[in-house]
Amino acid sequence: MNCRRLRYCLETRGLLIFGLLLISCMALAALFAPWFAGYDLLRTDPDAVLLPPSSAHLLGTDAFGRDVFARMLYGARVSLQVGLVSVGISVSIGTSVGLAAGWFRGLVDECLMRFVDIMLCFPAFFLILAVIAFLEPSLLNIMIVIGLTSWMGTARLVRAETLSLREREFIQAARLSGAGTVRILLRHILPNAAAPVLVSATLGVGGAILTESGLSFLGIGVQYPDPSWGNILIEGKETLGVAWWLSFFPGFAILCAVLGYNLLGDGLRDMLDRRSQ
Repeated sequence: MNCRRLRYCLETRGLLIFGLLLISCMALAALFAPWFAGYDLLRTDPDAVLLPPSSAHLLGTDAFGRDVFARMLYGARVSLQVGLVSVGISVSIGTSVGLAAGWFRGLVDECLMRFVDIMLCFPAFFLILAVIAFLEPSLLNIMIVIGLTSWMGTARLVRAETLSLREREFIQAARLSGAGTVRILLRHILPNAAAPVLVSATLGVGGAILTESGLSFLGIGVQYPDPSWGNILIEGKETLGVAWWLSFFPGFAILCAVLGYNLLGDGLRDMLDRRSQ
């Protein structure tokens, strides 16, 4: 039994630690980008166009002679910011809708869940494209739109947890003690439903980073002069045959970011799910 428990801990904590390591490295690189970059973000050099990776330019240069390493560091700021803020918006909306639907049930539940079903009928990425088409492409708009179009899964998850928790003995005891609806939802139900929401939010950050990268790659995401891993990728598409580093490094960064958050989410899920233990 001890060997089995040890193996389980190594498997779950290993995923968790590796995911945290990837995310921490990217967060530190983004936070200290001005110190690590070594070059001005917007500095162009006609004599250093499309230079391959070297000791002078760790990740090479682009078609304007700008240092790719510096742009990647500042792009990490944008991508991580989009992921965290947009997931914060989606979790806030989804949690509120799920709590209301699961607690009040009846007509409120039917109306809210049918609205969720309607939202789920639309492919998320194309819905985001449709909304962005009517707005000015900016970092703030992208974060808001991604958050407003990705809360449905959280709402259904929180609703299911609320329906399960509202009939528990401690909720009945809180009712008998005179606690109001808001107090019960915030002090009793929400903390007990926080674990699956945390896992869902962690996994959602990776999806938000992918969405932002896709929008920037299509040219309707983060706009110049702000760097993003997605718009660095689209620059590399034009010179793929002669400057492989412009496509490889941002693509690899997106892979690591999404992988880190997915591993973190999987590790948290396995650690918090007592049934798997």
